[in-house]
This record gives sequence, C-alpha cells and structure tokens, in this order.
Amino acid sequence: MSVNTAHAQGGVLIFAGERILLYCDDVELGFDGSNESEFKGHKKGRLYLTTHRVIFNAASSKESMQSFSMPFYCMREIELEQPIFGANYIKGKIISEQGGKWQGVVKIKMWFTAGGAIEFGQAMLRAGQLASRYQAQQPPPYSPPQGPVYQAPPPMYTPQYGNYNWVPFNTFPNAPPAQQVYMTESPPPYPGIEPTAPPQPMNGHPQESAADAKAREAAGSAFYNPSAPHNVYMPQQPPYGAPPSYADVADKKNQ
Repeated sequence: MSVNTAHAQGGVLIFAGERILLYCDDVELGFDGSNESEFKGHKKGRLYLTTHRVIFNAASSKESMQSFSMPFYCMREIELEQPIFGANYIKGKIISEQGGKWQGVVKIKMWFTAGGAIEFGQAMLRAGQLASRYQAQQPPPYSPPQGPVYQAPPPMYTPQYGNYNWVPFNTFPNAPPAQQVYMTESPPPYPGIEPTAPPQPMNGHPQESAADAKAREAAGSAFYNPSAPHNVYMPQQPPYGAPPSYADVADKKNQ
C-alpha cells in the first residue's frame, strides 16, 4: 500500500503495462487504525481495479489523500458486506509497502453508493488470485513511478474481453475518461494477473499449464458462496510473506 503515488494531473497514474479492468465513480473510503493525517475522515472519489492492484482517487483536489494504492499482496482479511440497511461495502486490512510513504496496517471500508460492491469484490478476488501465481516470496521495496507522465492509450483503460470474460463489464460499463488516465514509463514493481511472457503455443494453440488450470478452477468458485451471501473472506497472511491465497476464501462464520 502506498499513499499519494497513483495520481497525476487530476487523474489516475498507472505503470507501463498495467491495465484498468473496472472503473467506479461512486465510492466512499474510510480508514481506522492510523493516526496519519491522510487517513482522517471519509474520502469520496473513484475506484479502479487494475491488473496489479486497486487504486482510489479522491474526487476533491483539496483532499490530503489524493490517491491510495492497494496491491493485491497487501490485502488481508477482506470481507464483502451486504447490510439490510445502507449501501454494500468491502472491508478488510491493508499493509503498507516498503517505501510506500507510510508504515503499518490500516483497516479500510469501501462503500459503493451506486451499487456493484459484490461484483467488484468478486472481480478483485479473482484478479488477486490470478496475480498470486506470479508473486515473489519477498516483494521488492516499492519505488514510486519514474520518468515522464503522459495520457495512457485506450487499450490500457477500455474493456478487454476474451481472457477477461470474468470481469463484470455489464455492471461497470463505463471506462474512465481519457483525460483522467495517465501512464508512466516505469514498469509495475510487482507482477499482475498475467506473466511477463505469455505461455508459448503448442501446435498453434495456447497451452494451459496444470497450475493455470487449477488457479482458474479455484478462482471460479472461491470468492462467493451463495449459501452465505453476506460475507466473502480472504485469509490473513503475515506482512511481507507469501501473497494471500485467494483460493482459500472461506466463510468464517461457519468455522
């Protein structure tokens, strides 16, 4: 997790090669467990699910926290809540990245005032599970984006089908405005949902490894239990250890 490293010129700042999967413009973010001034009060703004992380951008230019970056491997104890009264929300814990301008653990809540919390949470868990296949045992220290910043080309923020048919584009059909998406020449400091090099084809057809098949099967069923629709969980992991196992999601109320 890093603070104020994922925004530029009033928009979101992504790494070279990072792709935005979902965009939601009606989100409120709250924190608990930190005395840092940036974490005080509720923040209103936009939420981006990318191939590498979740990014919050504040709607107001006066907000001290303009951006909040949450890589998948920094997420802990994620729960998806559906209260009878009030908007659905996602809660959990985020650990800081080494070099991310803040240290420690903070509790978060993300409210989706226009709906879509379940769908966003499912896609977030699926993306995190896929990314965990390529995560190193010890993530490198975080380095803020370097080099010039420029507007990202449309493939970096428009819906991509095919291998991304698990992304709920019908719930979040809008792409972020082009003038709100910027890119740096720096590559992501941690892996995303795809390997650096795609699998080599065999006899003209892409080959799916046993690990990929197992991950795909697990991701397809792990993140949402219809018999217990009020909660979705991610297991707790020690800071800076192995990435969270998104396939081990379970309903803690049944334990």
